[in-house]
Amino acid sequence: MAGFLRSLWKYRNYIIIVLTPLILLPLPLISPTSEAKCGYAIILMALYWCTECIPLAVTALLPVILFPMMGILESTEVCTQYLKDSNMLFIGGLLVAIAVEHWNLHRRIALQVLLIVGVKPSLLMIGFMGTTAFLSMWISNTASTAMMLPIANAVLKQLCETEANTEERILGLRAAKDGQDNQAFEMGDSGKGANGKEGQSDARSIAMDSKEDTKEVKDLDDVSRALDPEAEQRRLQREEKYEKLTKGMSLSVCYAASIGGTATLTGTTPNVILKGQMDELFPENGGVINFASWFGFAFPNMVLMLALSWLWLQFMFLGFNLKKSFGCGQKKEGDSEAYQVIKDEYKKLGKMSFAEGSVLFVFILLVLLWFTREPGFIPGWASVLFNKDKSYVTDGTVAILMSSLFFCIPSNLPRCCGRCRDGASAEAPVPLLNWEIVHEKMPWNILLLLGGGFALAHGSEKSGLSTWLGQSLVPLQSIPPAAIAILLCLLVAMFTECSSNTATTTLFLPILASMATAIGIHPLYVMFPCTIAASLAFMLPVATPPNAIAFSYGNLKVIDMAKAGFILNIVGVLTINIGINTWGIAMFQLDTFPSWANATVAP
Repeated sequence: MAGFLRSLWKYRNYIIIVLTPLILLPLPLISPTSEAKCGYAIILMALYWCTECIPLAVTALLPVILFPMMGILESTEVCTQYLKDSNMLFIGGLLVAIAVEHWNLHRRIALQVLLIVGVKPSLLMIGFMGTTAFLSMWISNTASTAMMLPIANAVLKQLCETEANTEERILGLRAAKDGQDNQAFEMGDSGKGANGKEGQSDARSIAMDSKEDTKEVKDLDDVSRALDPEAEQRRLQREEKYEKLTKGMSLSVCYAASIGGTATLTGTTPNVILKGQMDELFPENGGVINFASWFGFAFPNMVLMLALSWLWLQFMFLGFNLKKSFGCGQKKEGDSEAYQVIKDEYKKLGKMSFAEGSVLFVFILLVLLWFTREPGFIPGWASVLFNKDKSYVTDGTVAILMSSLFFCIPSNLPRCCGRCRDGASAEAPVPLLNWEIVHEKMPWNILLLLGGGFALAHGSEKSGLSTWLGQSLVPLQSIPPAAIAILLCLLVAMFTECSSNTATTTLFLPILASMATAIGIHPLYVMFPCTIAASLAFMLPVATPPNAIAFSYGNLKVIDMAKAGFILNIVGVLTINIGINTWGIAMFQLDTFPSWANATVAP
């Protein structure tokens, strides 16, 4: 029986692939309506996404098969959902991230920040969290975590080794001093005897014996244990302290990566999904979600969440002895040696190259163009120059324009009449990016996931499933909107622990939009916080790639991550809802039902 069950477990993916559509088949057969057929497709995709029996990107392609065959949408209409403006925005953001990583600009920024904050435990944790969060705003969470964790481990290892060596030197000096005092005492006693010469010879013999005994003990740890019975206890306490510090630092980096990704529209995939779903479900929304408006709401929320996360991790792994953690009034030798580790890593990078400077210039220019396109409080450059009667230029236009420059700008400063050492004419410098690098590093599967989500949303709207769901959720009108938002955020945060945040957002957002229009609340009031909550996967190593990387680096146990992540999930949900009910209401008028949402109540 046990062997049969093991065989079933090995073939579980194939069993799920075959049995799931057969078990769900009565739904469209008993109720052959377009709503039931669309529901069948969505439930099937949800189960495939949760179990990952086939790759997520392949599951995202199922609407291309199911919607035309079930008579929900034409194939052409489905396929156009897979490459929309939001996909272009995401591609442009990814190209910038690839250029930053390729020329190691992110490493230079990280090490420079760490040189500023120093190596005191609490300051070091703040430095690593702040740097990782900032990098995750622009590059992938996985890349920022994979880069920062080795640096953190190297610094902590140096701190531990230096503290151990310092303690051993102190013990050695103390032992030498005690030996001199004992010899002087013996010599004094012998001098008081009848024969002073005999006393001197006894002292010499004692000194010689002492030297011989010391030579016999070659291991410094054995010396410290022999001279100080408490040395072993101190060693264990030191190792325990740095083990906790390593755990805390590893968790702080992976959590900061997930939190930082929520601050910008291109920081993580769920953010782009929300923009795409809003444009698909509410085409008359007037571009309510753009780079500037997202940053205006999400960045303060990210800073608040990051600060509270640091406080919780500080309490869990470092305690609240601020003098000890911040090193107030203290200066240890180990600090300077650990600081030197960071300094040496920074020196290895050398001076900033022309390529790094070019990437930094394009990156800063892109961010400035994003912020000033439609700032909201004044007309942006796009409104003045291009978008006079229609929204011709979007954030995706800007992203593709600036990222295309990476293929046009040379990686070295061109030199006229340049020559090689052998006298031959020098080759033209390669551009900042070429297609081979992009092809290798671009996560193409994410683009298919985005398209699959947009196809699901479009199919739900056209089939009438969105309207049916909305009418079914009308009884929720009796519950206060704030309570609905908190409960939904908790539900999404729990769901994303065992499913990818992309799949979670794709499944929930169309349902949330239908619910919001049915009960008469602003769609963004529930869609915005739930989108950010989809990034709060803090409890399990398998929840996100940054968690998995930290789990392998920090000697963590699942219970360590679960205890820290459970509280942070609650803190994150509360922080998001505080933001949505304060500055969120002021920014997006979330306390009123918008006129553009009425257009989607009827299919």
